[in-house]
This record gives sequence, structure tokens and C-alpha cells, in this order.
Amino acid sequence: MRTARFVVWADKKLHKAFGGRVSLVALAGLPSLRLTTTGRKSGLPRSTNLLYFPRGGDYVLTASNWGRPHDPAWALNLRAHPKCEVALAGKPVDVVARELHGEEYDAMWQELLGFWPGYEMEQREAARPLPVFVLARVGR
Repeated sequence: MRTARFVVWADKKLHKAFGGRVSLVALAGLPSLRLTTTGRKSGLPRSTNLLYFPRGGDYVLTASNWGRPHDPAWALNLRAHPKCEVALAGKPVDVVARELHGEEYDAMWQELLGFWPGYEMEQREAARPLPVFVLARVGR
């Protein structure tokens, strides 16, 4: 968790230098995307690089915030404005987000732990349930 600031900084630099085709997560062999939301207060575009779980044609995001005790800004933005954009290797895709709850959340959480067991450590560190969002392509 201590390296979070460096990772985010370095990932932004890689994104800029390579036009979104390279990220630290992708270099580690994991699926990554760049999420662009609408700021819930500013109304401005806000982008961040994230690990995602590919599930069918959907993109599943976990709002772990590196194990911090509060949800990341992008999760708050998605709740306010679910229409957003993801970019994979620099190619944009319009999507709409839906936050999971109840049994649907529980089932997805088990799938997510199979995909990335580190979420369990981040949830323990955060001392909160980690929100999960499914992003589906618009018009699908």
C-alpha cells in the first residue's frame, strides 16, 4: 500500500508517453483499462488506470482504493454518473456502470477473489466492503 502513490504516478507517465497502450498493470501481465468518469462535483472528465476483471463482454471493477478506508473518487463519480468510458490499449469504448449488491455482489466477490486474491488483503486493510461495478458496453 505504501507504493500506491508511486505506482499511480508512474502509470500516468506511461499512459502519456505511450498513448494509453502501456500501463504498469499490463506490464505485470494483468488486464488494465483507463476509466474516464464525469466528476460528480466538477462535471469534468476524470481518468484513472485500473485493474479490471474481464467477464464475458463486461468489465468488472473493484473499488479497493489500495486498501484505504474510503471509496476512491472514481467510484463516487460512477454512482453519480454511470455513463462513462473505458479505454483498452488506447481505444475508447462507451460503457454504463452498475454497482452490485446482495447475492449478486457475493457471487461476484468470490469470482474476483479467484481472479485477484489480493482483494481480500485490501478489504481487510480498508475495513470496509469493497464496492464492485460491472461496466457494460452501451447499446449491448
